[in-house]
Parts: sequence; structure tokens; C-alpha cells
Amino acid sequence: MRHLLSTVGLARDEALGILDLAEDMAEVATRAVPKLPTLRGRTVANLFFEDSTRTRLSFEAAAKRLSADVITFSAKGSSVSKGESLKDTAQTIAAMGIDAVVLRHSASGAAEVLAGSGWIDAAVVNAGDGTHQHPTQGLLDAYTLRKTLHGDASRGRDLDGVRVAIVGDILHSRVARSNVWLLTTLGAEVTLVAPRTLLPTGVDAWPVRVGTDLDAAIAEAPDAVMMLRVQQERMHAAFFPHEREYANEWGLDDARLARLAADTIVMHPGPMNRGLEISARAADSPRSVILDQVTNGVSIRMAVLYLVLSGSDPREVAE
Repeated sequence: MRHLLSTVGLARDEALGILDLAEDMAEVATRAVPKLPTLRGRTVANLFFEDSTRTRLSFEAAAKRLSADVITFSAKGSSVSKGESLKDTAQTIAAMGIDAVVLRHSASGAAEVLAGSGWIDAAVVNAGDGTHQHPTQGLLDAYTLRKTLHGDASRGRDLDGVRVAIVGDILHSRVARSNVWLLTTLGAEVTLVAPRTLLPTGVDAWPVRVGTDLDAAIAEAPDAVMMLRVQQERMHAAFFPHEREYANEWGLDDARLARLAADTIVMHPGPMNRGLEISARAADSPRSVILDQVTNGVSIRMAVLYLVLSGSDPREVAE
């Protein structure tokens, strides 16, 4: 794998290979010294043009567990504030000697531009671009679903027939887009639930069911409910009348939590707006796998960094 830019077009066998490799990486984390020498001598540059905590730290932890050197760039306080472009920033850091770039950017398509530009000769991993894609988030969500449903027997399993309701701000969510394509490739049945104002144009052509009634979606007893953050920083107009109305109609509150089937999984990519899209009780409930998503993110990113930087047989990695 040269780059990871999107879950669109990611083949089923390729996706399962990444998930299985992440299982090996998760086993490494249980060792007394949770590190592999696999990427010793390689350098990973984390270029974050958007604020991030968990994704940046997750990629840093993943690279360091593979013994790679890590350079982290944040746009705040950098030459970007003086007008430096993505091209100039990437080429400046590439001149220091890097093997892979992990890129987060507010512009949809920025990762594809960098990968296809010829500006640098390094692998590119998309860590979230605008409202477009966040492929490692989709992969870690699929991994978490598979692990929660199948436990130690999850290796090699797909998500055939698993029913997932993705709820909330679909319009601005790269997480939703990555999950729609990846989960359906793996056989899951995805339902999107949102106010009509937060559904993107063309959603009817996606391989999903679409609804606006969260209570109706809960009544169908999905295997998992994935709540999305309301991305107010991307909203330059009124998409719903009031936060209270949004919470009443589309929030996973305590009453809806009580109506979920006993084995329904609660997910959220974070960061959470508690009391808006999810209640504190739902976020902290035994059904919640939100912290598992964070843990599994490191394993998925170890697998992805390994694949883009080595391309060796995944089965050799954790031996």
C-alpha cells in the first residue's frame, strides 16, 4: 500500500488484512516492552493544519511503538500563519528527511493533492481532510465493532449483517463518509439518521438507508449506534433552531439509552459534546466502547504505518 487516502475503493480483502494486522499490533501492546523494531530508522512527519488531540497523539504513539522517529508539526505558531502553503510546508519538512506524512487539513481533498502532486517522495496517510474522509477512524470503528461482537474469534471476520445506525451531523462528518463506505464493504447494513438540514446532497445515492427519526431507528434494535459530534465550527448558518431541540430530537439521552436493546453498542468518534449529541450516562455506560475506540486507534494506525512504509507480509510483523 503506497498511501491511505480514503475508504472509498478499499477492497474487502484489503480492509480485512488491515484489521487482522491490527490484531497483531494490539498483542504487541500487551508485552512488557510494547515496541517493535519494524520501522527503526524511518521518520514519520505528523502535519496537523487543524486542531486535534486524540488523532495526533494516536499516530505519535503508533509510530513510536514501531520505533520510528516522529516529527510533529502544528499550524499554530508556524510559518503557515505567515502565509506558507501546504506545498512549501511539506517540501520544507521533506527536506529534513521523512518517509511518511500523516496529514490533517481543513481542505477536503488535501491528502489526495499532496499524494498526487509529486512535491514530496513520501507515503501519505490521510488523518482527516475537511468534510471528506478520515480513513483510519473508519478502520478503528470497524475494528472495534468486530472485536466487541466476536472477541477473540474476530480475526478474519467481516461485518456481514451487522446493523449500524450513524446519527447526527452527517453533512459535516468525514467520519460518517469513511464509515459508510468501509462498513458496507465489510457487509454491514448502515442507516443514517439526521435532521434533513444535516444530510448532504446526493446522500440518496449512498449504499445506506436514510431517516430522520432516531426513535424509529432505535426501535429497530441496531447492533450499534454511532453518535456523531455536532461540528459547530463548520456551521456558518443555522442548521437547527436550538441546541435543546437538537438534543431532544437527535441526542442519545438517558431515556433513549434505556430503550436500546441490551446488547446494542454505543460509539462516538470524539470529542463529545455531552448533553448535546450524547448524555453523560450514555457515554459512560457499560454499552459504550468509546474508550475502546481510542485504544484500538493506536493498533490500526500501527498497522497502516507499517503497510505504507514496508509493504512486507503482515504475518511477519508481530513474530
